Amino acid sequence: MSESNNTLTKLLLVEDDANFGDVLKSYLEINDYDVVLASDGEEGLEAFKKGKFDLIILDVMMPKKDGFTLANEIREQDKNTPIVFLTAKTLKEDVLTGFRAGGDDYISKPFNSEEFLLRIKAILRRTHAGSVETAKSPEAFDLGKFHFVVKTRTLSYTDADGKLQERRLSPKESQLLHLFCLKGGDVLERSEALVKIWGEDNYFTARSMDVFIVKLRKYLSEDENIEIENIHGNGFRMLIASREAAS
Repeated sequence: MSESNNTLTKLLLVEDDANFGDVLKSYLEINDYDVVLASDGEEGLEAFKKGKFDLIILDVMMPKKDGFTLANEIREQDKNTPIVFLTAKTLKEDVLTGFRAGGDDYISKPFNSEEFLLRIKAILRRTHAGSVETAKSPEAFDLGKFHFVVKTRTLSYTDADGKLQERRLSPKESQLLHLFCLKGGDVLERSEALVKIWGEDNYFTARSMDVFIVKLRKYLSEDENIEIENIHGNGFRMLIASREAAS
């Protein structure tokens, strides 16, 4: 969706503080967003099931169902819609919990309203942009026993019983794997990946990237010849050993 006068970008805001929720909803609407406000986690889940949203904003500390739990339940049904957490807590473990739950950003209260709006716009821009590098690059890659199709974000392989196993990656998982493929065994610098996929290089986006690296390692573990190596102080490198060399 575009932020035009004809079609407004639709946001789901789940916030249990009635006054703050009303103020934030009004501020977003003034800036041309269509906002649905829910007052707790259970109401938020029902609103999510009934509507189609471009972005979801979740308060973390809520009655009935906290923001992390709600995000996990949303991710069971929707891997793609970006989620932003709002919280008064700034502990690193809470930040990591948010990213593990499928969050795209973590904003601490109180926050600058203009900065908040810019971060929302940046996330929507990245989401709508699609794959980070599509021009003049292959549409599919063979990675050991895996076949990765960029456009459909599918990672597949044939198991020992001859059955096709296929996984649909999230946008960020696909973008990160795509960058590894384009590097062809060279080092993917952390700063490059963070800027291209997350839009900025800071502590929080770096922790988010670490979570996605762990996910890719898990997916690729079906082939023992594939390794995502940590290059200390620099980034990561995906190594694929030939089956003849490994045997």
